[in-house]
Amino acid sequence: MPRPRVLYVTDLAYEARGRRYCDEDILLSSRLRAAFDLALCHPRDAAALMDGFDAVVVRNSGPVIGYREAYEEFRAAALARGTVVHNPLTGRGDMAGKQYLLDLTDAGYPVIPTVDRAADLHRLPAADSYAAKPKLGADSIGLRFVAPDELPGLPYGDGLLVQPRIRFRYEVSFYFVDDTLQYALHAPDPERRWELRPYEPTAADREFARRFVAWNMVRHGVQRVDACRTPEGDLLLVELEDLNPYLSLDLVDEATRDAFVAALTRSVRAALAESR
Repeated sequence: MPRPRVLYVTDLAYEARGRRYCDEDILLSSRLRAAFDLALCHPRDAAALMDGFDAVVVRNSGPVIGYREAYEEFRAAALARGTVVHNPLTGRGDMAGKQYLLDLTDAGYPVIPTVDRAADLHRLPAADSYAAKPKLGADSIGLRFVAPDELPGLPYGDGLLVQPRIRFRYEVSFYFVDDTLQYALHAPDPERRWELRPYEPTAADREFARRFVAWNMVRHGVQRVDACRTPEGDLLLVELEDLNPYLSLDLVDEATRDAFVAALTRSVRAALAESR
């Protein structure tokens, strides 16, 4: 049987604060070559190249806002042709913008309360300041903090979201392949988001994260559930990253890294098998 051909989409030159995306993709792509015939390409080239491959794996491709037209071309072509994309393009998290924060707020999920209309400001709890960010933002692009008296005058019609600035003890991220939690990391210092350490989740933590993965219904893919721990001990969702979540694989031990690669390999193979 011929080996599946995989187009691995990444921007090796993307510079992220506190992280080296390229190192992670060099590692992952080198390991995936044990199972697939694999080539790397920039996200701007994916639409033109994908027909020569059995599947497209989107990894650290950077914020879509930097190449919106090329991404929409890729997305439209992949959906029209039935291309196997990992993660699948049906994700309801950050892949589709931040509308999910509104949807989850309305549905009563444990998420930082979010509104996008001045008429709904009364639904937000009182806070010293509020975060205003674009629905299509990423990597804190366009994020700013405003005082309570500035809220009524914000340009909500431009696709703006508003949330209270939550005081929290720390942030924690849960990393999934398909519906299985692989590992968790946390940032003990709220001022240093990307200084992460291994975290052992409780049963309640696992159930919290799994609820959002179940809600998203991504059958085969990689997801990162970001949350914050409030002073009262509760977890609140910060972000559901299902497009190209950075995985911080350099911060986990070798056994955990090996298990993640094995799970990712199985996931891509399963997506290919289900497409036949």
